Amino acid sequence: MERRLELFPDTAQIVAGDDGRTALTIGGCNLAALAAAYGTPLYLFDEATLDARVQAYRDALAAHYPAEAAITLAGKALLLKASAQWAARRGLWLDCTGAGELAIAAAADFPGERLLVHGVNKSDEDLHASLESAAVIVVDNLTELQRLLAMATAGDTPLPALWLRVRPGVAVDTHAFRQTGQSDSKFGMDPSEVRSALALCSAAGQTVEGVHFHQGSHFHNVQPIAPGLETVLKLIAQIHAETGWAPQVLSPGGGWGVPYHEDDLPHPSIEDYVRFVAEALVAGCAARALPLPRLQLEPGRSIVAQAGVALYRVGAIKQSGARRWLLLDGGLADNPRPALYSARYSALPVLEPTRAAVGAASLAGPYCESGDVLIHDLPLPAIAEGELLAVPVSGAYHLNMASNYNGARRPAVLWLRSGHAQLVQRRETVDDLLRRDMGLDA
Repeated sequence: MERRLELFPDTAQIVAGDDGRTALTIGGCNLAALAAAYGTPLYLFDEATLDARVQAYRDALAAHYPAEAAITLAGKALLLKASAQWAARRGLWLDCTGAGELAIAAAADFPGERLLVHGVNKSDEDLHASLESAAVIVVDNLTELQRLLAMATAGDTPLPALWLRVRPGVAVDTHAFRQTGQSDSKFGMDPSEVRSALALCSAAGQTVEGVHFHQGSHFHNVQPIAPGLETVLKLIAQIHAETGWAPQVLSPGGGWGVPYHEDDLPHPSIEDYVRFVAEALVAGCAARALPLPRLQLEPGRSIVAQAGVALYRVGAIKQSGARRWLLLDGGLADNPRPALYSARYSALPVLEPTRAAVGAASLAGPYCESGDVLIHDLPLPAIAEGELLAVPVSGAYHLNMASNYNGARRPAVLWLRSGHAQLVQRRETVDDLLRRDMGLDA
């Protein structure tokens, strides 16, 4: 049980209370008191852990990449007004997908010049919002590029510098639903399309500043990055020899994995990942006499996942055959990842978290799906109805993918800093659900 504590935020501690019982705390905050005040499910984000992961990236880039470098927070992993404000104050870039996420960034006063806009089928609304934000647009396909160039001509307004997304034809080793770099992926352009995009931009006098590629998310082996990077650098070198153009920025995306379960420990470090990418890029550019671009990494999960914890309250406990079920007040609606990817999680009781396990238990939510199971067969102590369970590594993709399935109201979110918990997103209400539901005319 004690090993599971390594999965929690850096500030997690087990402390003794006035009654002599131990309890799990995070950021100096009493979790039971927070759950009583704000209800459950409840999501917590520890700022100290977020800061430490960013610093790990910065230290690794400084140690291993001899040219300019930058970090983009992948908004797809977590995008709240609070997380965007935090990222802006830390000097990070932020990637957004479409007008909705750009609106969140604008509400957080995020600087437009540090915004990236992704998306495989950006609508006119998305593109206009991108232009209004002065964001860097990562062009996914030729159709999108032609629409952008037409917008610039019609409005007599120059476009911002663009990046082109390359499809390298090589994916990393991860769940098939998280692979993005393979040759038949829906993402990006193949080398011939990249050449066509550059020709269109050249004819229109449009600057192409960067090249982006991404091979998949939540991978643990860095080796497949090498052939993907080689494919991209080979293409750049050929174009450079023919036209003199080379990107000022190269982004190999993000996607570095994290440990979700104690069986995933120990896990390769952020430095292992950054070192491999940096050294491969330096060697690849040197071999082709290319200038070193700004290396722009795009981590999301590896910054925000471990900083987040989900608190649930146990309702009914039942025995079905040989299986002990702990039925929670949340699950599929706030964390669809186990149903989507068979994602594996762990958990600890908030009170007396290190007590000995008495057997395996499965943690399931209240929703009308057999797939609504957060954790299968986890060794746990005897748990009573009404107890709180804390699920670590809950910071990435849960809230962004949360839904109102079965009328669920999305959970409240607290930001923990120096012993203080700030409510940064309130719990949804029934009124919120009904506000956009117009009904039929009489």
